[in-house]
Amino acid sequence: MTASPLPVLPDERLAAGIARLAHRYRGCFAAETIQRLVIDSYERLAEHARVRTHLVVLAERLAAERLDALAHIEGAPGSGLPRVLFVCSQNAGRSQLAAALLAHRAGGHVVVSSAGTFPAAEVEPVVAQVLTEAGLDLSDAFPKPLTDEVVRAADIVITMGCGDACPVLPGRRYLDWPVTDPEGAPITVVRGIRDEIDARIEELLASLPRA
Repeated sequence: MTASPLPVLPDERLAAGIARLAHRYRGCFAAETIQRLVIDSYERLAEHARVRTHLVVLAERLAAERLDALAHIEGAPGSGLPRVLFVCSQNAGRSQLAAALLAHRAGGHVVVSSAGTFPAAEVEPVVAQVLTEAGLDLSDAFPKPLTDEVVRAADIVITMGCGDACPVLPGRRYLDWPVTDPEGAPITVVRGIRDEIDARIEELLASLPRA
């Protein structure tokens, strides 16, 4: 039986990223699986991008996150750490705040990810500013689409104003945090949102089992 042809690369620079991921996940995933995930990640990000200068790099990073999640789902040896996923509509404000704060406070004891049901083109600048004020660097963060792999890999899914757009799967703990959307809000309000989320993060950490 003849194998289906691989899709044409939308950008030839993706080949280098595919090669890096193929080496990283050698023995875990076939090269065809990696190529398809990278291309799918590229196309999902391109759908909402205003500028495509760094799109190839971001697609590789998104694909790596999805491959890590897929490896966890399929039972590959992992860290055994709890996995928390934050979901909001645009992944530009609340979920980015929450992910950054949890990653900082957890100190490597939690696998943290975030995504959006309708991801924006970029993280809200005021969100990055209030995190910088708290000593956190959000320069590498970017809005990511919600994918099946990251939902299935999560132990805890925390929704933040995305309604019922996030799929509900059995065996996961679901929480909804009704936090104000920082989009268009003055910085004094966004600081308050940051602090409210930080308080919720402390409560969440206290409820997590130690790895």
